[in-house]
Amino acid sequence: MRRLALTLWILGAAPLTGQQVTYERLLNADREPANWMTYSGTYRGWRYSPLDQIKRENVQKLKLKWVYQMSAQDVGTTHQVNATHTVETTPLVVDGIMYFSEPPSNAVAVDVKTGRPFWRYRRSLPKKINVCCGQVNRGVAVSGDRVYIGTVDAHLVALDAKTGAVLWDVEVADYRTGHSITVAPLAVKDMIITGISGGEYGIRGFLDAYDAATGKRKWRFWTIPGPGEPGNETWEGDSWKPGGGPTWVTGSFDPEQNLIIWGTGNPSPDWNGDVRKGDNLYSDCAIALDADTGKLKWHFQFVPHDVHDWDATQVPVLVDEEWEGQPRKLVYWAHRNAFFYVLDRKTGKFLLGKPFAKQTWAERLDENGRPVRLPNTEPSAEGTLVWPGVQGGTNWYSPSYNPLTRLFYLSAWENVGLYRKGEAVYSPGNRYIGSVPEIDLPEDPGWGAVRALNPKTGEKVWDYKLHTKPWAGVLSTAGKLVFGGSDEGYFFALDAESGKELWRVNLGGRIRSSAITFLQEGRQVVAIASGSAIFTFELPD
Repeated sequence: MRRLALTLWILGAAPLTGQQVTYERLLNADREPANWMTYSGTYRGWRYSPLDQIKRENVQKLKLKWVYQMSAQDVGTTHQVNATHTVETTPLVVDGIMYFSEPPSNAVAVDVKTGRPFWRYRRSLPKKINVCCGQVNRGVAVSGDRVYIGTVDAHLVALDAKTGAVLWDVEVADYRTGHSITVAPLAVKDMIITGISGGEYGIRGFLDAYDAATGKRKWRFWTIPGPGEPGNETWEGDSWKPGGGPTWVTGSFDPEQNLIIWGTGNPSPDWNGDVRKGDNLYSDCAIALDADTGKLKWHFQFVPHDVHDWDATQVPVLVDEEWEGQPRKLVYWAHRNAFFYVLDRKTGKFLLGKPFAKQTWAERLDENGRPVRLPNTEPSAEGTLVWPGVQGGTNWYSPSYNPLTRLFYLSAWENVGLYRKGEAVYSPGNRYIGSVPEIDLPEDPGWGAVRALNPKTGEKVWDYKLHTKPWAGVLSTAGKLVFGGSDEGYFFALDAESGKELWRVNLGGRIRSSAITFLQEGRQVVAIASGSAIFTFELPD
């Protein structure tokens, strides 16, 4: 059946104007702090802004600028969000226009001055789509005069940035076999890079590149190698076919090395490794691909033969920094398994690994970064208690690196899980997981924090403790601030050097997204999604 989409042009809205978003602009996004043009702000994955009008001395004066309320038809209200349609979007800002996604697979353009919508693209979806963790969407990409969005029925769509009209719509995979797209695409050169979700449905994961002009696929990298491909020997028999390895969080790009660096998710089934003996490459990996061909240049596997669902779906943070007295190109990576890693960006070589949250599964990491596992930590029929729990020491929410403080900021969980192992039989389009762990145990409900690490050592510098476990990412700025959010609905600003709370406001809805900042008519604005709305704040006149 053909599925239709509707774009509404808001009557009375002024026509959209602005320059095209060229590859050159995206390469030099740090020279345009007035805008926020990619998921992480720049290709480096820092989620950092050099803007400093809002700073430690005046952040407590922030006031509400405007609020955009999303459609109740799709996401409920600010006070009662549809549990399967939480708002996880990172807005983009380009030349006075804000573009963002609404769950499940909609896109909107609004005026950054007033929040008034220019257009809204509403995706018409099949009645039944099997997704792991809600029909969510984490954002859009902009390139040229177009906006790109992935959909939960596993399509990639190009929209006219001025009108929201559909320019092309391609099927990336078959949603009926458990594939979906929740990731924000990444525009690189003349391509749109998209990942895939579905690790709980036994998909075979991949990362794709599409021609931004035509929608034609340029390359595909299979994260689970087939027969005759390097890495297939790490799978027993045909277990690679429903092997998982999804790519559901946006990666980063190193233009100098021409490398797309992306994280891969869990092998399938999640908690029963008996049916997939071996290391299960390239699940739970950092992969570095040639941007032009999609060929693998290097990989690093954080958790060989993962049986705890500790995806490597975190944003890679690319930093050029001195290491052991020599300048080096590095990747900082806070992993779901509760270890913080430093890798060489040219080769993937392991340089550092240190726990940043409580973990009881590994004695240590060896000289190559391979975990030396402790006994009796695998899932069992009766249940095995292991730290961290299934949500990990952190998860998909964005970290931040601040070049002024040289600290790495993240949202951390301190939690235990009771991991059980059950039968796992693959059936296309159905869950393929091998039981479900328990979390939030009465004897140890866990807690969360915004945490600052020294990336040279992995040591904790400070904690800002939360009353609930975090689901929001962080943003840092040249104003020596870190912005974050909580499931209680608090949006807050912290001193980037000490972690002291400087400002806090309750927005009335869960915050499961990451803040951005930009300029509107020369004034700094901070924006965040909460509940089913986008909130913006600025300093008073």
